[in-house]
Amino acid sequence: MLQILAALLAAACLTGVPVRACLAAQTDVLKTADGDVAMTLIGHGTLYFTYKGKVYHVDPWTKLADYAKLPKADAILITHEHRDHLDPEAIAAISTPDTVIVVTETVAKQLGKGEVMKNGDKRTLLDIDVAAVPAYNIEHKRDNGQPFHPKGVGNGYVLTFGDKRIYVAGDTEGVPEMAGLKNIDVAFLPMNLPYTMTPEMTAKAAKSFKPKILYPYHYGETDPQKLMEILKKTPQIEVRVRDMR
Repeated sequence: MLQILAALLAAACLTGVPVRACLAAQTDVLKTADGDVAMTLIGHGTLYFTYKGKVYHVDPWTKLADYAKLPKADAILITHEHRDHLDPEAIAAISTPDTVIVVTETVAKQLGKGEVMKNGDKRTLLDIDVAAVPAYNIEHKRDNGQPFHPKGVGNGYVLTFGDKRIYVAGDTEGVPEMAGLKNIDVAFLPMNLPYTMTPEMTAKAAKSFKPKILYPYHYGETDPQKLMEILKKTPQIEVRVRDMR
């Protein structure tokens, strides 16, 4: 399966896909008690997981890849309605009649379809369990005083593959609900201003629930090396930096 994924990426890079997408995509593998989960990191807030022959896309975005050439989705999870997370064109490109699309209430209204999960909801999605986690701003707000991401609107997702739990946070700060997460093996935390967190905020958020592996993602022009420097004295958290601008 991993060889197939690599071949698909190589073919895409030879057929006119933006160079940014070709450079960013990388597949890391996490072993679980029920087989490997391949984590393919496209860039920004966009990634997908392959597990037991099924593909789970998160926030696909056509700016970063040619989705006509990527694996079709058995499931798609959308964290919120902003254009770099909700891209109907990307969703259409990877959907089949059997694709399950998990969305927020706001996304369902804009997209016109999808199975809604609210903050706190849990469900079984094909071969994995999914929990929707609140994703919102506390400090960072627009000029009118409204948070960039209001409470109760967006989701992060905790995905359980076998005995491993992966947290994809969406656009959020280190909210109190994050500190209540347990037994997270891998976390993807956003780190871009002014919309989510600084490296200092991201480090504090990670320390609150201590994932074994931390990927900063959606980090724009923020330097991920700053996060690594802050967390070098927290050896129980392994920081992995990939090109997820």
